[in-house]
Amino acid sequence: MRVVVTGASGNIGSATVRELAAGGRHDVLALARRRPDLPPDDVPAAVTWAAADVGRDDLDPLLAGADAVVHLAWRFQPTHRPAETWRTNAVGTRRVLAAVRRQGVPAVVCASSVAAYSPVGHDRPVTEDWETDGASPATYCREKAYNERALDAFEATGDTRVVRVRPAFVFQRSAASEQRRIFGGPLLRPAFLDRRFVPVLPVPAGLRLQAVHAGDVARALAAAVERPVHGAVNLASDGVLRRADLGALLGAPTVEVPAGLVRGAVDAAWRAHVAPVPGSLLSALLAVPLLDAGRARAELDWQPRHTTAEAVAAMLSGAAARAGSTLPPLHP
Repeated sequence: MRVVVTGASGNIGSATVRELAAGGRHDVLALARRRPDLPPDDVPAAVTWAAADVGRDDLDPLLAGADAVVHLAWRFQPTHRPAETWRTNAVGTRRVLAAVRRQGVPAVVCASSVAAYSPVGHDRPVTEDWETDGASPATYCREKAYNERALDAFEATGDTRVVRVRPAFVFQRSAASEQRRIFGGPLLRPAFLDRRFVPVLPVPAGLRLQAVHAGDVARALAAAVERPVHGAVNLASDGVLRRADLGALLGAPTVEVPAGLVRGAVDAAWRAHVAPVPGSLLSALLAVPLLDAGRARAELDWQPRHTTAEAVAAMLSGAAARAGSTLPPLHP
């Protein structure tokens, strides 16, 4: 199959390109805003890289003849200039879908998020029929919810096979430095994540965390390309981390801090342009539901190879070690 992957140089995208190209089983056109300058030995024979901005470039020539499109392009930053993220995340998604329709691509697989889901007041895992109005007013959540409506409209007006994958928080070692920059900025130095130097770990009250390794997400996306599944699919690994679990990962004692206090501090730092994300994103972290990934296991034959704890540990150790890759967004 010929598969086009947008956002191919990011956290999920880099893992997905590797998975789709493994063993030469698919020909992959990997799209990124900046075409990476990679040594030839780092590019599998089945992969071709091209530069494309989904928010403004002509996508039709790139999607022509594709058997499937995996749409992963996304921008978290700049949070102080939401028009820029909107152009990529919302307008870009609509432009990708329009090009898919014009080119008659048979299948499109899109990355949504646990943050698209509406908040819940319990810890029972939700299935894919839970409401998707966004976990908080954070721009990220609103854009994910908007794209859910765009996918609804697209799916209702044609015969393209549409899959939307809603993963829990996605981590891998090679993306750890990028994620530290996106969510922690200059305040979160690598040493702050080194278990040798963490005297005490403050944790917002009510935090519980589900995660999934990027490699496991990539295997689910590849299965969604190859199998006749359609609709929404949750992805989450085994295990839910709470305060004591996070302390154990960092080898540090923990202290529970009122969520409102942490949210206010984060928001103040964001307004002062010191922190890269607003308090509303912390609200989303605390409000997202736990996910039931039973459909992925049943219909994609998906079995995650990493637990939630292992995925989070990969990110923490990678951030402390300044891990990264040669791809521009993931550069340490």
